[in-house]
Amino acid sequence: MLESCVVVETGATPQYAVIWMHGLGADGHDFEPLVPQLVQPDGPALRFVFPQAPLRAVTVNGGMRMRAWYDIYGFGLNVPQDETGMGEARQQIGRLIQEQAQHGIAEENIFLAGFSQGGAVAISTALHYPQRLAGLIALSTYVPDAQELRRGATQVNATLPVFMAHGQLDPVLPYLLGMAARDSLRALGHDVDWHTYSMAHQVVAAEITDLRVWLSKHFQEDV
Repeated sequence: MLESCVVVETGATPQYAVIWMHGLGADGHDFEPLVPQLVQPDGPALRFVFPQAPLRAVTVNGGMRMRAWYDIYGFGLNVPQDETGMGEARQQIGRLIQEQAQHGIAEENIFLAGFSQGGAVAISTALHYPQRLAGLIALSTYVPDAQELRRGATQVNATLPVFMAHGQLDPVLPYLLGMAARDSLRALGHDVDWHTYSMAHQVVAAEITDLRVWLSKHFQEDV
């Protein structure tokens, strides 16, 4: 069960929603300050929903309790993964998508976004979700289990537009993991809009500008 989400609406009667998952140890307020930078003055009203991961012990951090979408045993392409925790996270975000639909925003107008561990959840949820979504935004992230992702991918989101970004100097999730995630999505047929920046494990202004342009493009395509 997720705690109450941070919700920011940029205007009356939002037409689109962006459900944005934070990274390991952060909370629902982490990316809230970015909302004004992602809004186009003449664009549609948006609802940003920032859920908060539950508190849990995280193995890679010595068992320390922190907000985490699933346990992490280590980072790498051949490290065992917490499949149960990831499955629970997918279900929680799936219910959140359905709640937005019940509040007037069609599933096909809902973007899933995430940073770091939250990005991994966004990728897994978007590709497994049984109804068409608007798009996927995956920042400084990785794919914990490419085979599991391939097994669960639904046909309805096989052409989902994807914005991905990663720092070339990332010391937490090395650039190679970001490229591997990109390649996993491309192998499934996704047209990944891939961006790299000279940054560490963070978000920078140029990245937000590029994301704003990408979002605006996909809003226009729906007109």
